[in-house]
This record gives sequence, C-alpha cells and structure tokens, in this order.
Amino acid sequence: MTKPRIALAIGIICISIFPILVKLNLTPGLVSAFYRMAIASVFFVPYVLIKKQYKITSKKALGFSIICGVVFGLDVGVWNIAIQQSTATQATLLTNLSPVWVGVGAFLFLKDKPKQNFWLGTVVAIIGMVLLVGFDLFLNFDFNLAFIFGVLSGMLYAVYMLLSKKVLEEMEVMTFMMISLLSSTLSLGALSYVFNEPFTGFSDAGWLVLVVQGVVCQLLAWLLISFATKHMRATRVSVSLLGQAVLASILAWWLLDEQVSLQMVVGGIVLLFGIRLTFYEKALLKAKA
Repeated sequence: MTKPRIALAIGIICISIFPILVKLNLTPGLVSAFYRMAIASVFFVPYVLIKKQYKITSKKALGFSIICGVVFGLDVGVWNIAIQQSTATQATLLTNLSPVWVGVGAFLFLKDKPKQNFWLGTVVAIIGMVLLVGFDLFLNFDFNLAFIFGVLSGMLYAVYMLLSKKVLEEMEVMTFMMISLLSSTLSLGALSYVFNEPFTGFSDAGWLVLVVQGVVCQLLAWLLISFATKHMRATRVSVSLLGQAVLASILAWWLLDEQVSLQMVVGGIVLLFGIRLTFYEKALLKAKA
C-alpha cells in the first residue's frame, strides 16, 4: 500500500498549488480553465489513441461522458473566477463542500440513500461555512459573486462525481478521461470565445503558469489520484482530498500573504470536520429504544 499512498500525497500537493497559480491573475479565469484542459489533452489524448486504450461501450455512456466533461469544465471555470474574485482559501474551502452536495444528490436520485451521519456532518459543515465567510454576510444576505461561484463550483463537481460514477460502471477510466477532457476543452473554448476572452497576448510567466496547470494540476494530479483510488478505499481517498483545502490555505498565507483570521481558521476546521463526519459508517447518534 506504500505506492498508492505516496501517489495520493503527491496528487494532493499537485492540486493544492492550483488555487495559488490562479490567484496570480496572470490570465483570465475562464480561458485559464480552457488551457488547463487543452494542454492536458495534448499530452493525454495521443497517448490513449496510440496505445489503443479506448473502448466506447455504448452511445449512452458516450453521451454521459461528454456531459461529465462539460460539467467538470464549468466547475473549473467558476472556481477560477471565485478564486480571483475572493481568496484562494475561501474559494477552495467552499468548493470542498462538494461531498455534501453529492449526498443531497444521492438522496434525491439514487437508491443508496445517505445515512444519519451524512445529515449530522452536513449541519456541522454548514456551521463551519458560516464561520468561514462571516456572520454579517449571512445576516445581511450580502452574497457576492465570489461566494456564489465558490458554492456553485462545489455543486458542479458533485454533479460530475455522481455522473462519472454511473459512467465508470461500464467504461474504462482511460476512455472516460479522454472523452471528458476533450469535451471540457471544447466547451470551455466556446465559452471563452463567446465572452470574448483573450487566447493570446500573455506574458512568459502567464504561459508558464498555464502549462503547469495543465501538466501538473490536471494531468499528473488526476492520474496519480486515479491510481490511488484503484488500490485504496474510495472513502479514504475522498477524505484525504479534503487536505488540499488546508494545504492551499497554508500556501496562500505563505506565498500570497493572504490574511487568515482566527475565525476563518476555526470555520475551515469545523467545515472539514463536518465533511469528515459524513464518511463514518457507524451511527454516531444512537436512537433510544
């Protein structure tokens, strides 16, 4: 189990640097998401095709894979905007509410309903979110664009996880990743064009950041995490991925001089603890006989 754990740890580090790179504001958020997917596709798609590691099992699976790619692309796009409009810390923590939205989606659409611990953890996570962003925001209903996009990113990623779980029941990982990467790239490219985002004219540092995002934060990170998921319990991997929020916050404080108040620290800890509760299998609150 040593190699999967090492792969997971490196994968988490690769993802954690992403908010820091976006926060540098060297490229617009939407087109940055496009290049993250496009650059990863340049390396990944030819490999899959040359090695003939693709197999489309059905039109339905193909359609869902394309939808997954569009949803994931939108997730990265709105997350980028949330990071640039607020802080890397807040945007990353709000995005990490995705396990909560997965539970809600499972309750509404899947036969395997969330257990008692999920709802308990959801309440704790929401309390943590309130602490994180401040009581005044909720009392005055002053939800700015960054807050809305941060929460929306978590919702979109939850949709992606629920759909991808269904697709991967009959489609191989490499085929799924290739299709979803291509559909992410095309949809983000079209959106960037519609919103008149610049595709060129970036500084050398800007292009370097885009390449790092595509190769390290997308391609390398998700290959490592997929390897770890194959050899470890999915719940353990999911909980471990929450560590990216903490690591991203530390990096933002160290590299970007982002101010992190005691209330934000407490809120972030409570939020992550609430999500951790949702993964406990044994009931924490026993009903009285």
